[in-house]
Amino acid sequence: MTASGTHPALTPPDSTVLRAGTLSWLFPRRSALVAAFLVPLILLLITLAIMASSTGMPLSQTLSGLLGTGDPGTVMIVREFRLPRVGVGIMVGAALGIAGCLTQTLAGNRLATPDLIGVNEGATAAVVASAAGSATGMVGGWWLGPLGAVAAAVLVVLCAGGAGSRGYRLLVVGIGVSTFIGAVSDLIMSRENDNTAGGVFLWAVGSLNGRDGSVGTPLLTALLFLVPLALMAGQRLQLLRFDDDMAACLGVDLRRVRAVALALAVALAGIAVGVGGPIAFVALAAPILAQRLSGPTRVPVLGSALTGAALIAAADALGRVAAPVELPVGVVTSVLGGPFLLWVLLRSDRTTGKA
Repeated sequence: MTASGTHPALTPPDSTVLRAGTLSWLFPRRSALVAAFLVPLILLLITLAIMASSTGMPLSQTLSGLLGTGDPGTVMIVREFRLPRVGVGIMVGAALGIAGCLTQTLAGNRLATPDLIGVNEGATAAVVASAAGSATGMVGGWWLGPLGAVAAAVLVVLCAGGAGSRGYRLLVVGIGVSTFIGAVSDLIMSRENDNTAGGVFLWAVGSLNGRDGSVGTPLLTALLFLVPLALMAGQRLQLLRFDDDMAACLGVDLRRVRAVALALAVALAGIAVGVGGPIAFVALAAPILAQRLSGPTRVPVLGSALTGAALIAAADALGRVAAPVELPVGVVTSVLGGPFLLWVLLRSDRTTGKA
C-alpha cells in the first residue's frame, strides 16, 4: 500500500491514480501520450492533404489560397473545395475507426469489422438502390447509409439470436448476410445502364469527391452525440476480457452492454459509409494500430478515432499525387489494406498465439 492509499498491484502499469477529496480517476498515461502524438500528426496530414494536388498547384499558391490572399479562383478551390473535403474525411475516418474498435472488441477478433458483419454492405445497398433507374447515376442522400446499416444490423441480430449473443456468432452470421446483401447490390447494378453504373461506381469504391459542408455539418453533429457514448461504452467493454460470469459478478449487464456497443458501431459505420462510401481498410487497421500504441489494458476508442482520421487524411493526400489523375480514397486504402491484412493474418500474437 502506497502513501496515497493505492495498492500498486491494483493500478495498471500504464496509469496514474489522480485524487481530489473522495473522488479518484485512473489517468491513462500511455493513451494520453498516444493522443499527444496523433493530434499533431493529424494536423500535419491535414496540411499535406490541403496542399496535395494532381494539377500541380505550387505550394505558394496553395498557401495564398488558404490564407485568402490569392486570386479568387485559388481561394475558392482551397477554401471551398479542399478544406471542407479534408474535414469531412477526418470525421469519416474517426467514425470508421471507432466502429471498427467496437466490433472487434465485441467479437473478440481483430478481423471483425463493420465490413464483415453486414453493416457496410447494408449501407451500400441502400445508397446503390437509390440510384437504380436514375439517368444521371447520382446516388441518394447520405442519410440512406445509416438506414441501410440499421436494416442489415437488425437482420444479423435476428439471425444470430440477439445482440447479446457471443461475438463469434454475430461474426459468422454477419459474413453470410453481408455476402447476400452484396450479391443483391451487384444484381441491381448489373441491370442498370452504363451511365448509372459508372456514376455509382466512383462512390462505391469510397470517395470524398464533392463532399462539403452540406454533409460535414450533420456528420459533425452526429459525432458530437455518438463519440461520447462510444467512449463510455468502451469503458464497459473492457470487462469483456473476463468471462461472462466474472463480468456479471462485477455488476455488468453484458447483454445490454453488447447491444449498446453494437448499436453505436452500426450508427457510426452507417453514417461514415453514407457520406464517404464503403472505404476499406480503415475500420480494420485503425483499432489494431491504436491497440499496439495504447497497450493491451484498454479498449482504444479515442485512439482508434485519431488513427482512423490520420489514415483517411494520408490516403486522401496520397490519392491526389500518386497518379496523373486523382485516385479515390477507397482505392488507396484498398491497396494499402491488402498487405496490412496479410500482416495481421501471418503475424502470431505473442500473448494468445492467435492471428
